[in-house]
Amino acid sequence: MNRERLLEISRFLRVGVANTLLGLSIIYAAKWLFQISDIPANALGYSAGLTLSFFLNSHWTFRYKGPRGAALVKFALVSLFAYGMNLLAVMGTIRYFGLNSYVAQATGIGLYTGTSYFASKYLVFRRER
Repeated sequence: MNRERLLEISRFLRVGVANTLLGLSIIYAAKWLFQISDIPANALGYSAGLTLSFFLNSHWTFRYKGPRGAALVKFALVSLFAYGMNLLAVMGTIRYFGLNSYVAQATGIGLYTGTSYFASKYLVFRRER
């Protein structure tokens, strides 16, 4: 793997950490400070995290120069697909391997991250040749 690819993956992972921290912070603040219930708090947090992720990944990670509107729609679809892959992994490890549900939550992270990275690179923020 070349140096540029490793730097790109590193940027992608750092964006993921940033969007996770932002999303969780908003979820926890919404629940604790404003007594917002789980589902709306989660929606607020994920919306903020995904917005940050789109902005940073398009500008910094992949240095995308194409149309933003189309990329945003693709990004939303990729995020939903990656979430579905995560959910399959989590539920599969609970159901078929009897894993504790708290531990099982971690099993989907790699699949979500890998799916999201490759789909973002090759579908959402693809450089035209």
